[in-house]
Amino acid sequence: MSADVRDIWVYLAASPLIGLTLTLLAYQVGRWIHLKCGGNALANPVLIAVALIAGLLAVTETNYATYFEGAQFVHFLLGPATVALAVPLYRQFSQVRRSAAALLVALVVGSLTAAASAVGIAWVLGASQTTMLSLAPKSATAPIAMAIAEDIGGLPSLTAVLVILTGITGAALGSWIVRLVRVHDDRAAGLAIGVASHGIGTARAFQLSETAGAFSGLAMGLNGLATALLIPLLYRLFF
Repeated sequence: MSADVRDIWVYLAASPLIGLTLTLLAYQVGRWIHLKCGGNALANPVLIAVALIAGLLAVTETNYATYFEGAQFVHFLLGPATVALAVPLYRQFSQVRRSAAALLVALVVGSLTAAASAVGIAWVLGASQTTMLSLAPKSATAPIAMAIAEDIGGLPSLTAVLVILTGITGAALGSWIVRLVRVHDDRAAGLAIGVASHGIGTARAFQLSETAGAFSGLAMGLNGLATALLIPLLYRLFF
């Protein structure tokens, strides 16, 4: 990068708005590419936005803290966005009530499977205990997963990265896998995506149908609770 361009960037980076602007622009580029690809799940707009922002920060040698000064407003909106998931859930409440028993069983099994499969694969590949503990809560939403990882001896920063990767993978491949195993019930599809890949997967589930999105949002919230209860308990039993 030339000295003039670097000086301009340093000046712009001093403004908190640059982080917010970059985030919005990167996501819009991701959305445009996603639409140009015919809505292909592999062209996930979140993945594209993350890659664009990470590349720009690396090229400009801008640290994450500087970027986050502006981007934290988007981070703040995660809370209201999560609460807003209650609206489609309320519309589907009659179906949720009828499926309550099956939901609870699937939730517990799914939560345990998500943690056990990740830890098991990491163990087979020779990962350290710290890495395995960081992996265990990766299917819960980021704030919960990071708190669990810190409590059981994992690395919250590593868990945050794993949570994002899990969400993007679930959003990209979840609907394809659901079709592959011939699941045609939107309730089951949404539940599976929400348990496995939290908020990013839930955004993808809403593209399938409102029912799938509602059940995915419910699964995301309940899986966070189940993970927070089960993972520390299992840790104290086996470690």
